Amino acid sequence: MAHDGTTGTVTIQPVHGHERQRGVAAGLGGLSTDDLEITRPELLEARRTGDIGLVHSWELVTAVDGPGTRMTVFLSGCPLRCKFCHNPDTMEMKEGTLERVEDVAKRIIRYKRVFDATGGGVTFSGGEPLFQIAFTRRLLAMVHEAGIHTAVDTSGYLGARLTDEDLANVDLVLLDVKSGDEPTYKHVTSRELQPTINFGDRLNALGKRVWIRFVVVPGLTDAQDNVERVADIVGRWTDNVERVEVLPFHNMGADKWKKIGLPYELDDVSPPSQETLERVRATFRGRGLRVF
Repeated sequence: MAHDGTTGTVTIQPVHGHERQRGVAAGLGGLSTDDLEITRPELLEARRTGDIGLVHSWELVTAVDGPGTRMTVFLSGCPLRCKFCHNPDTMEMKEGTLERVEDVAKRIIRYKRVFDATGGGVTFSGGEPLFQIAFTRRLLAMVHEAGIHTAVDTSGYLGARLTDEDLANVDLVLLDVKSGDEPTYKHVTSRELQPTINFGDRLNALGKRVWIRFVVVPGLTDAQDNVERVADIVGRWTDNVERVEVLPFHNMGADKWKKIGLPYELDDVSPPSQETLERVRATFRGRGLRVF
């Protein structure tokens, strides 16, 4: 990307290479798939309408982020500040590549045969994919119309941004429930729990397929009282929750925190023991939930 400080023109250069691309988004973004010159106000408008979005990275994976082989698209931007985040470089709208919505949709659709053969599809993750709601909304509609299975990996904090029409284009929601009580949730994420509960209730009422994710962080989320409260919340959604994934904390993202100059509080925290993981899984199973 080139920026002419005198004219206020941003030049977006083409991206070539592998299926996983990353770039630096100097303020308003970095790269895209076509040669293009637009002014900064025009770029902001394109972001507002979802014509252009900031994509942090993407990768083709199997048995992760939903069923089958999936194209996972990681979008920049997130309102939460989770202490155990392993992608802290997605929090701010500072890293990624500027992409046109049509180009991202085409890139996903060209893998349709692979998705059909494996029962896979595309997962929009982040960051928080609902942070760039206009871009995500348009991608969901375009890809779903092409007959590709869609999933959204979200904390649910911005779930109210999705209309019922949007949700009709979502086949599966991967809902991250970070904690079960308000004080712990606030401590872990710097945000409130209630929006996630409200979103989960809404998904349950609509009968939308949901996979729950809960990360076990020693000293942060693993207290039995907290786990019980998470299980109580999720236990309300037994009509549509297909599985609960209990995920062990890891500090593989520690270097990213340091690289971007943010304090990382979990340097001395080790992954949970197998005994702790089984205790947490047993708690969810006690609510009649299918647990992994």
